[in-house]
Amino acid sequence: MMNTTFAKTLFGSGAGYAALVLRVPVGLILAAHGAQKLFGWFGGYGLEGTGQWMASIGLAPGYLMALLAGSAEFFGGLALVAGLLTRPAALVSAFTMLVAILGVHAGNGLFMANNGYEYALALFAATLALAIQGAGRLALDSLLLARIDRR
Repeated sequence: MMNTTFAKTLFGSGAGYAALVLRVPVGLILAAHGAQKLFGWFGGYGLEGTGQWMASIGLAPGYLMALLAGSAEFFGGLALVAGLLTRPAALVSAFTMLVAILGVHAGNGLFMANNGYEYALALFAATLALAIQGAGRLALDSLLLARIDRR
């Protein structure tokens, strides 16, 4: 049986509907980017191509890095949309964006037009906020916490 204090920390949130407004689009964006890396969907290169690119910029072993980044984005994004294990999913996603900022985009300046870090920074800030505040309302986390509280 799960410790109630731990469950409240993991699943609880007083964020209301604002977290839903943040969770869904950020989760969809992350899932789509992860699908590019993992499956080659939406014009992506799949694991093989993404892995080769990651290795070429010094993120080795490239295939493993592509698998980790793609999985964090795809599965983390889906979890954010559903509001399931929101804090861990958001934390893993925030870490992934931090690696993208520092490992890929930082040397190019802020703006996306120069392959800069502005987009990854926006996703980092959004996922970090979700890691702090939790899923809010209309989330599977709320249902899980209610079920745990009934026990």
